[in-house]
Amino acid sequence: MAADLFGDDTPAATPDNGAAGPAPLAERLRPNSLAEVVGQEHLTGPDGAIGRMVAAGQLSSIILWGPPGTGKTTIARLLAEAVGMRFAPLSAVFSGVADLKKAFADAEKMAAAGKRTLLFVDEIHRFNRAQQDGFLPFVERGTVVLVGATTENPSFALNAALLSRAQVLVLHRLDEAALETLVERAETEVGRPLPVTADARAALIASADGDGRFLLNQVETLFAAAIDAPLDPAELAQFLHRRMPVYDKDRDGHYNLISALHKAMRGSDPQASLYWLARMLVAGEEPLYVLRRITRFASEDIGLADPQALVQCLAAKDAFQFLGSPEGELAIVQACLYCATAPKSNAAYAAQKAAWAAARDTGSLAPPANILNAPTKLMKDLGYGAGYSYDHDAPEGFSGDNYWPAEMEPATFYRPVDRGFEKRIAERLAWWDERRRERRDGE
Repeated sequence: MAADLFGDDTPAATPDNGAAGPAPLAERLRPNSLAEVVGQEHLTGPDGAIGRMVAAGQLSSIILWGPPGTGKTTIARLLAEAVGMRFAPLSAVFSGVADLKKAFADAEKMAAAGKRTLLFVDEIHRFNRAQQDGFLPFVERGTVVLVGATTENPSFALNAALLSRAQVLVLHRLDEAALETLVERAETEVGRPLPVTADARAALIASADGDGRFLLNQVETLFAAAIDAPLDPAELAQFLHRRMPVYDKDRDGHYNLISALHKAMRGSDPQASLYWLARMLVAGEEPLYVLRRITRFASEDIGLADPQALVQCLAAKDAFQFLGSPEGELAIVQACLYCATAPKSNAAYAAQKAAWAAARDTGSLAPPANILNAPTKLMKDLGYGAGYSYDHDAPEGFSGDNYWPAEMEPATFYRPVDRGFEKRIAERLAWWDERRRERRDGE
């Protein structure tokens, strides 16, 4: 049977008369295998991390990190089935210490009987540090294989000790093709097409913003209604009480519009930038999504040519969260216009890529001894800190000392442009480079 990625494991509700009512659409569309899960083939496919685990029949603890409605719970359940493990779900929202103790005790009993347990913890980031630490001994002993699900960045939301024992797997927001597959499965299950026009269908899919659970709920609402003629985008928006994205004849959607906004700002065209911003917000795009992309732009395409661009974007975030919509959208407009009219530089972005590449290529080269601290006599005897020049004691506050590994030639990653604030930075760098040459020539 075709399936949804998103249903939980709760049995369908039973009416008061005792007769089982029809299962929700999402329940009827539950995937029966990992192959039926859509949108996460980079993980579930033969070459994906989950695909390889299943092929080997051996699971390690993992953290599934991704947006809502992308299949985290379903993947965990199907993963347990694929390798013959007991599936034990918990929600950090509704569970406490007593629930965890019971889950571990049950897992130990099952282990003694020869049955391993996959402990699935939804919203695992909601457990505090002490509760997260409580998982460690049971994971280390193999009492459970932990599969945690989170919408938050694990680097910030989870303990380092827990992260060191689990592999983080990133789930993608469902793209248009994956969401279309879900709609088609729903139509097959119900036995009739969705009562919307082609343009309204595209708008419905775009409005889900990658969330399959949300999309299927909307689809079920449409199928349950008595609709005489297919709804167009405006009628669909009125029916669902949601602003729907505006699609022209080319059906330019979510990613095309954000690309247009990004490139208009990069091209220093504030008028076009404002138009594309308006297109997205009027169509119902999540305002904070747009602002996140503008903030990224401030670092990628402006950088130190105008350091205030990033400050403006972060201030706009605070203002929007404080004021809400629609009043707070003016702060997003201000951030957009500031970035579009700011001097441009991708020097910081290029420097990051170059420095990251060098770090990967050079491995674990040690810093030069002169810039190592020497808190013990042994370290001093080994030459730690020998010859270090304290810049504040040097003429003009600059020593020209060496900060590179002995096995590596000094490299240039950051090349400021001759625009905006970076023009002044370039002048400083040139002055410092000249002082370094003078020191080397004098040695």
